[in-house]
Amino acid sequence: MSRLDVSFPAMGGQARLLLADRAPGDAPSQRLLHAAADARALLADLEARWTRFDPDSDVARLTADPRHEVPAHAHVRALVRAGAWAGRVSGGLVDMTLGDELARAGYAGHWDGATASLPEVLAAAPARTPAMPHPAARWHDLGVDGRAQTIRRPPGVTLDSGGLGKGLAADLVAARLVGLRYVVDVGGDLAIGHGGGGLHEIAVEDPLRPGAGVHRLRLGAGGVATSGIHRRLWLGADGRPGHHLLDPATGRPAWTGLLAATAVGRTALEAEIIAKVALLRGPSGGRAALAALGGVLVGEGGKVEVVPPLRRAAARTVRALAETAA
Repeated sequence: MSRLDVSFPAMGGQARLLLADRAPGDAPSQRLLHAAADARALLADLEARWTRFDPDSDVARLTADPRHEVPAHAHVRALVRAGAWAGRVSGGLVDMTLGDELARAGYAGHWDGATASLPEVLAAAPARTPAMPHPAARWHDLGVDGRAQTIRRPPGVTLDSGGLGKGLAADLVAARLVGLRYVVDVGGDLAIGHGGGGLHEIAVEDPLRPGAGVHRLRLGAGGVATSGIHRRLWLGADGRPGHHLLDPATGRPAWTGLLAATAVGRTALEAEIIAKVALLRGPSGGRAALAALGGVLVGEGGKVEVVPPLRRAAARTVRALAETAA
């Protein structure tokens, strides 16, 4: 079986492609090489369009456009569609309209202010409480008109692709890999396809011991994503600790008692949404969020809880969820 394993910078982090087809030998086939080049070009295009840190990106130009409904490229429509869906299925906990709040909390580029260690951040953090949706529910105003090739969003609001963008990007790449065995890893959000082969084994990292694992998930196709507060930590100018996962109700970093939540989904985008909901709900609510397809919770004290699935994750057509022009 021909194989290819390649990593490269993408979406503000690292991407990795593990591809295999039925061509003889271990060396990458031309099909795999072409697939990897296509994936790399697609991820570069998505990053250029979706980033809010480049004033020339599509998303940045949306912020400056006073119109409520704006013509948009298919990939931007896909992102806004994903944001609307995420808000709906998460009850507003996954809210891509919080770009301005994220900047005010101290996140710019990677982080703004002094970096901080996990122990000092946890010691200085406020009382732990589950996150709540923003009362304005601006995500309700996200929508796509596929026929007119436009998107709508609240004018002046900065959209943040964040984890949603990573999950969607992995699915968009996966949609082009039909017939291959693959793992598409975009910043830790995984889209997985068996290509007629067996199960994949995915290691869940210990947030307190980088490089060490706490559990292994086995699945043939679908998605896996982890949402956690153990990376991208900083201290603001006022000394308040911060990270990149916000409580939508307050616009401030969420402190729920969990360090990380890993979720299984039918796609990488779905796994990303479930993982973020689990992290924002805290230990009790997180357990319920993971119950359908399973996952792993890691508490601030290092306690690991493996949540078994109520039903096995069935592979749903990735192409249908990742299509770019409805």
